[in-house]
Amino acid sequence: MSSLALAAMLSIASMPVAMANSADFVRSLWPQAEARGVSRQAFEAAFAGYSPIRQVMELTRKQPEFSQTVQQYLGKRITDAQAQKGRAMRGEWNQTLSGAQQRYGVQPEIVLAIWGMETNFGGYMGGNNTIHALATLTEGGYRTDFFRNELLTALRIVSDGHVTPSKMVGSWAGAMGHTQFMPSSFMRYAVDYNGDGRKDIWNSVPDALGSTANYLKAFNWRPGETWGYEVKLPRGFDFAAARQIERAQLGKWQAMGIQRVSGKPFPRPNDVGRLYLPAGANGPAFLLLPNFDVIKRYNNSDSYALAVGHLADRIIGGGDFATPWPAGDYALNKNQRAELQSLLNRAGFNVGTPDGVIGPKTRAAVMAYQSRAGLAADGHVSGRLLDALKR
Repeated sequence: MSSLALAAMLSIASMPVAMANSADFVRSLWPQAEARGVSRQAFEAAFAGYSPIRQVMELTRKQPEFSQTVQQYLGKRITDAQAQKGRAMRGEWNQTLSGAQQRYGVQPEIVLAIWGMETNFGGYMGGNNTIHALATLTEGGYRTDFFRNELLTALRIVSDGHVTPSKMVGSWAGAMGHTQFMPSSFMRYAVDYNGDGRKDIWNSVPDALGSTANYLKAFNWRPGETWGYEVKLPRGFDFAAARQIERAQLGKWQAMGIQRVSGKPFPRPNDVGRLYLPAGANGPAFLLLPNFDVIKRYNNSDSYALAVGHLADRIIGGGDFATPWPAGDYALNKNQRAELQSLLNRAGFNVGTPDGVIGPKTRAAVMAYQSRAGLAADGHVSGRLLDALKR
């Protein structure tokens, strides 16, 4: 018997087992779904034609050793075309956005920027049946408790009539609609903005934008305030002192010589901000305000929140950052970070056992090395620093 024929027979033989396992999995879910208030009709409709989605499980196993600098992250996402599209959408949905601002206190450009970052203004909301994707993750044993809860919540959303199962589409991990809500976030923060009795973030742009504004308000968005300021540092700035401060009133940062690149004063010197140097001393610098942290509740990433803030500024007519990004820099993967630590140890700057994790001890060693090498002692770990250590 050929190996191809044998493989075919094995595949056929395995099919009933796989189907039986999936059928058992679905049956096991019903008591939990019923306890959540899901109707039997909605449950059956949601699982019609269900089988695990192979691509979804493959995506959980893809852990590429690839990283981006903040410059690269923004460069791929914030473009003139994206800003122009955001301005066009602002005109098209002005009434909805203005109403949402009055109701929730969130500026239109911020809501638009999140919409643009998440789905390119509805251009691509994901191609997966949300319930089938969440069922695949749960049945496959990937973060089972988390995704089972999201699955049961998604079933309740269908049962409540907000969307039909076939139109509940999203990412492979279950993020849904124009602004990519997880089912649990939908239940807490989605709103029926257009008043038709359904919270439809898939087909109703007003519902999606209103829900996003409501989400930000729930995490204490400060109305009328920005996310932060691009700033410039004085010559001889004390980076070590800045790291010790972490957060301080803008007036204190100003006393250390930090100014807005626009030359304008800070509108509220008593606002508390933190200094952010995504490329170290040689790139753009920012003082980040409380609303920046609210954006991070959407995606807990400084790069993401900076991209949202910058796109929002571009939508209302702002330009690119005043300070250019350093040329030739690159982000380090874990192995490269461990190599950097080894080189610091070899140069006499003790960081302990190299593990690829950049903590206070490594930062201190980097700053000591930079001082000895005549570099700005900003503690920034990057590809350029690794290259310098290799010389």
